[in-house]
Amino acid sequence: MKRLSPLHLCALAVSAIVSAPSFAADTPDYSASELANKIAQETIIVDGHIDVPYRVKNAWVDVTKATEDGDFDYPRAVKGGLNAPFMSIYVPASLDNSPESTQLAHLLIDSVEAIVARAPDKFAIAKSTDDVKKHFEAGLISLPMGMENGSPLQGDLDNLRDFYERGIRYITLAHSQSNHISDSSYDLRRQWKGLSPFGKKLVTEMNNIGIMLDISHVSDDAFYQVVDITKVPVIASHSSLRKFTPGFERNMNDDMIKALGENGGVIMINFGSSFVSKEAGQWRKGLTAARKALIAKEGEDSPKLENFEKSYREKVPYPYSTLDEVLDHIDHVVELIGIEHVGIGSDYDGVGDSLPIGLKDVASFPNLVQGLLDRGYSRKDIEKILSGNLLRVWEQVEQYAATHG
Repeated sequence: MKRLSPLHLCALAVSAIVSAPSFAADTPDYSASELANKIAQETIIVDGHIDVPYRVKNAWVDVTKATEDGDFDYPRAVKGGLNAPFMSIYVPASLDNSPESTQLAHLLIDSVEAIVARAPDKFAIAKSTDDVKKHFEAGLISLPMGMENGSPLQGDLDNLRDFYERGIRYITLAHSQSNHISDSSYDLRRQWKGLSPFGKKLVTEMNNIGIMLDISHVSDDAFYQVVDITKVPVIASHSSLRKFTPGFERNMNDDMIKALGENGGVIMINFGSSFVSKEAGQWRKGLTAARKALIAKEGEDSPKLENFEKSYREKVPYPYSTLDEVLDHIDHVVELIGIEHVGIGSDYDGVGDSLPIGLKDVASFPNLVQGLLDRGYSRKDIEKILSGNLLRVWEQVEQYAATHG
């Protein structure tokens, strides 16, 4: 059982005064029972993807204390029971093929280390599954790290080793554009028709060194090539299901989910509304079309562009998804390939104002637990979703590297 330190108990009290977004009276009323809160507090909760490092790069804020904005800070994490969020070392595709991509990745790792240095009684860097478990027992929040976009490797395996030493434990091979490793699901240019020659070599090297392969963002062809080459299970650190978002290649289709199950991997469900429901994706397309129409009419210098999304939302309200719809994604994975292959990759601090009703920030994990209880999931199964499945994959990757590295 997790032992709460006095600092944790104090943080629980502070978190109660953190304001939450308000919604219309007819929105679902999600509240967690004592049992749901107990499970959240007594279970390791791994979130596969939280964009704190890039958030604090853009506008520095001390997340070791309560913050007025964003989705993550220490008091809210403690309130929600979140104790092992993967910090995303996100490098924009605009920096691909430049030394700046490598430099930025190191600077973002520095920022995670700085969080720990400011509050070593609250946070600790986690480089192994054993670290996560030890920190949990000590009442510390683990900060493992994953690199979103393999661009910083620059085709150099020495960089891979450097980033491993600094704590990177998964790499999302590409982001919004095809890079020197892999094609991207967002990029119509399929220059490699999957993985590049270096990308295929990288899969083996990541297996050998002990870094998990993250297939979120890559093209379908790249996904299948990864699972064909890898000797260990892979993860999708923050992806949801194409069944509920037809035509959205960034999510995974049923055949891919089945292949992931055969590989032994885990898909970690993204909470962003456009990942969860087709209505949110259609709204985003409408926003883009309206913006283009304004530019065509008034030009790039139109003052109306400055707060265009805010104005558009006032006219066309954003169709937030709900906790229930997120649970539908989890249910479908379980139906397809079993309880052992689904986890949580919220994308908190990475999807802006698009989070579902009932899951607005990291304090919301008890709501997720309650939803799972309401759908008949046992505590043992809930523990697998919250962390057991991801830790199992991570341990398999560690064990393989120990004998092949």
